[in-house]
Amino acid sequence: MRTAIVTDSTAYITAEERARLNIHMIPLSVNISGQLFAEEVDITASEFYDKVRGAKEFPKTTQPPIGEFVALFEELAKEYDEIVSIHLSSGISGTYHGAVQAGEMVEGIDMYAFDTEISCAVQGFYVLRAAEMAAQGCSAKEILATLADMKQYARAYFIVDDLTHLQRGGRLSSAAALIGGLLQVKPVLHFVDKVIVPFEKIRTRKKALRRAEELMAEDAKKYEAMDAVVIHANCQAEAEEWLAQLAATYPNVTFKLSYFGPVIGTHLGEGSLGLGWIKK
Repeated sequence: MRTAIVTDSTAYITAEERARLNIHMIPLSVNISGQLFAEEVDITASEFYDKVRGAKEFPKTTQPPIGEFVALFEELAKEYDEIVSIHLSSGISGTYHGAVQAGEMVEGIDMYAFDTEISCAVQGFYVLRAAEMAAQGCSAKEILATLADMKQYARAYFIVDDLTHLQRGGRLSSAAALIGGLLQVKPVLHFVDKVIVPFEKIRTRKKALRRAEELMAEDAKKYEAMDAVVIHANCQAEAEEWLAQLAATYPNVTFKLSYFGPVIGTHLGEGSLGLGWIKK
């Protein structure tokens, strides 16, 4: 059986990695002042933050049209027996459901959609594992079983400078945004039941980052080896400094650097930082 791996742009897997591991990507888009950009295709993360800084309107994000999924799945049906399509949380985007609908419309190939219930580079951990397994000849069912098992070990926490981005984009309740604004806190956020919620409210950015590290340290003690990622929204120098400090402290954890691209950056805002990890 030949199994194709599909994901969306919010996994923020580089073009080089996608080419090397034969990963197929469907982009989400961001609308800036009436102009639509497919992320990872028409606009880079740094270009996005530059454009948004001068924009009068709050950008909007758009899930991929079902037709794009259908076209890709039909093309893959010429070479593959089955597809595993791996997507960001269905609680913050309709992308997963779009893939499901497209799969029902395409004949000649079995398509299995997987909801990571998370996003960004942690979503990417699932995609990379799936691609490695597909390259080894594993079936879709074998891959899906591994991805389901990974969910109990995947974690991500992030710290935003301004909660209004999440509130305006409908990804966080107004009450949570109001509390954050009034108290001037830097809440540590995470995914619960597919949606973004506050984990703890912390007064300063430094303490919030420290809290995210403490949570990772708990798992680093439990597991022999982990993969982890520091994710930034156009604050690379700060992210690199944090990553270097973490890498020096936790020798059993393999760290990499990633970024919040245009779609997720729309909702988190410039200056956000995240820390995600998974057991190897």
